Amino acid sequence: MTELVVISGKGGTGKTTLVGSFAALAEGAVVVDCDVDAANLHILLGGEVVEKRPYRGSEAAAIDRGKCVACGACAEACRFDAIRAEGDLYYVDPLSCEGCGACAHVCPAGAIRMEERQSGWIYVSRTPYGTLVHGELLPGEENSGKLVTRVKMRARGVARTEGASLLLIDGSPGIGCPVIASLSGAHAALIVAEPSRSALHDLLRVAGVARHFGSRLFLALNKADLSPRLAEEIRETAAREGITYLGEIPYDEGVTAAQLAGAPVVVHSDGPAAAAIQGIWGKLRGELAR
Repeated sequence: MTELVVISGKGGTGKTTLVGSFAALAEGAVVVDCDVDAANLHILLGGEVVEKRPYRGSEAAAIDRGKCVACGACAEACRFDAIRAEGDLYYVDPLSCEGCGACAHVCPAGAIRMEERQSGWIYVSRTPYGTLVHGELLPGEENSGKLVTRVKMRARGVARTEGASLLLIDGSPGIGCPVIASLSGAHAALIVAEPSRSALHDLLRVAGVARHFGSRLFLALNKADLSPRLAEEIRETAAREGITYLGEIPYDEGVTAAQLAGAPVVVHSDGPAAAAIQGIWGKLRGELAR
């Protein structure tokens, strides 16, 4: 089974748009949305949730009032103002608690314990384009990288059960923990860029991260006709960096129409962007088969 991660140095480059179309074009793929902070691939692919699992990736302090001696050491140690007092009763504000454990460490009576709390959800959905595994991090929660790892582990299990030949992963933008977790174990990474100065800078950063994990590197240039000069500079940079260039996608209002319709571009449109995406997928599929 091949793991392909689609990533970008910044948000809004068209990464999810490509993954949605690839899901429609691929055969025998399990699709994964690892952008757990703002997952949206399920909106594009549609379908029905068939499995929903809680994800517990953080801890919060809890005070046993039967043991508490109201010394106030915990409130003094807390740097997040999460421990409050009402007279001689101390309690934890769960919205402010960061789970650092300082309060439990300093409590002389052993009245504070750290408890796991739910940080998000892991979903499995059946879509017209195959099985989709995706995650949702609850507002204010951290450890998105850990949730991405759990989502990928669940997706690998689904792929083994279904005998899938491809794990198609929509990664997060940037180079942070979710991207690192997305790239871990991946055979190939497709970087989606656009012709802008910031995109060129971010391309080099995200390529460096992907290269660290030994992934084969590919590049697709979206909305390339908006700045032909920068598009050419990005192509030249990719050649110097050893990144295989797969092609470019022109600006096409049919992409927006497909998004509004909640459908992959190659399903909703027969315009120039759809044709370009099909061409890129054909080249990528050939490269992955080598």
